[in-house]
Amino acid sequence: MSTSSVLSDRERRLVETNGIEVIAESERTGRARDLFWPWFAANVSVFGLSWGAFVLDFGISFWQAVLVGVVGVVLSFAVCGVIAIAGKRSSTPTMVLSRAAFGVRGQKVPGVVSWLLSIGWETVLAILATLATATVLTRLGWGGGTTTKVLAAVVVAALVVAASVMGYHVIMRLQSVLTWVTGALSVLYILFTLDEVRWSTVSALPGGSATAVLGAFVMVMTGFGLGWVNIASDWSRYLPRQTPGSQVVVWNTVGGSLAPVILVVFGLLLAGSSPDLKKSIAADPIGALAAALPTWFLLPFLVVAVLGLVSGAVLGIYSSGLTLLSLGLPVPRPAAAAVDGVLLTLGTFYVVFVASETFLTQFQGFLITLGVPIAAWAGIVMADIVLRRRDYDEPALFDSRGRYGDVSWFAVGLMLLCSLVGWGLVTNTSAGWLQWQGYLLGPLGLGGKEGDWAYAGLGVLVSLVLAFVAYAALRRGTVRRQEDLAVEDVRAAQEVS
Repeated sequence: MSTSSVLSDRERRLVETNGIEVIAESERTGRARDLFWPWFAANVSVFGLSWGAFVLDFGISFWQAVLVGVVGVVLSFAVCGVIAIAGKRSSTPTMVLSRAAFGVRGQKVPGVVSWLLSIGWETVLAILATLATATVLTRLGWGGGTTTKVLAAVVVAALVVAASVMGYHVIMRLQSVLTWVTGALSVLYILFTLDEVRWSTVSALPGGSATAVLGAFVMVMTGFGLGWVNIASDWSRYLPRQTPGSQVVVWNTVGGSLAPVILVVFGLLLAGSSPDLKKSIAADPIGALAAALPTWFLLPFLVVAVLGLVSGAVLGIYSSGLTLLSLGLPVPRPAAAAVDGVLLTLGTFYVVFVASETFLTQFQGFLITLGVPIAAWAGIVMADIVLRRRDYDEPALFDSRGRYGDVSWFAVGLMLLCSLVGWGLVTNTSAGWLQWQGYLLGPLGLGGKEGDWAYAGLGVLVSLVLAFVAYAALRRGTVRRQEDLAVEDVRAAQEVS
């Protein structure tokens, strides 16, 4: 008898027992609009305000930055929406459904990249929460030294792991509550800091080159939607199959982009008004935002900052646990989440107490380096979704002898090729361990690592588009044959019955 069969219905809804297996039709009771809550709650963090400084750091004007922020955020979450369609078609997590394109074992290649991206994002959010706690408590005169940072890191990790271990139903309830709490306090923050905006200073910011605008645009896409694209189907898999795909895309996009668009634009106004604030955000993206607040609002600010970051980390660690299971880790889903929790805690301690580079330097290097291969993966999976006209053969997603095969060397090779091309078109020279990138900028006549295109992040877009076009053009016949086999199997079953 399975573990889930001896649990009461209440217990199953409290602690999710599902791992990467197909979600039973009886459990697929969600609605498309339910997707709004986890995506909104995970992205309503005041960290979005800091992105104003990150974008302006490219040397572009306010209106150029607004265009970059709005279009980059919305378009990147629309990509997540497209990937999420496959979740309601397949009833499985993102890293399982993409076995249709990569093969059952071939999926382990993008699976490892996905896991690194997820565990990296979780750690980034925990680091931000730790630094913010120390900064705010220092200003309040309540500590802020090493002991404070240690306690903050442990508490944040415990909150994230506890929620992710509980699973889908608890997380959905938690996110709906956090949406209102963090949303309300974020509005209060904006109201309290409106008098810090100096429009004359903001409007006088000089415009930047087209390559600078492109670089900022790519960073925004990578930092928002493309940072979540590898887990986009983990929540839509609980939707009924008949849910319209257009609704999945709309609610995913609206939920993910609504808060960041508002926060990024106001962050542009704040950072554009104060060069000192823009500079301090690079070292402590959340804590620096507290400088303009009255003392009595610092604790509420700390609450909204930490809860917003925890909300995002919960989604990440839940999904990274599923990815570990898809890679073959032989443990229950809660145990996989706990494993990632340990890694999150170790990573947070390393960056906060050991690493010497500023947070922004490490963050940008992390985003761009993993953003290239995950963009290639996203292009392949989106093309595969567009090509398919039928639901997935769910048993075949777990059988290397099934119609999706063991390893699709075409998909694996295409992802590797697009990643190599993409890494050759991006640079991370500020982070020493990433100076090998950008090797195609010179040979292609783009000015080398010091030219105008060096920091445009061109490799992320090229990787995404090249993978999508190549897969869509060259794998149409393969997808059709897979779906024809599905039709033949149905006919054979009907004849036997």
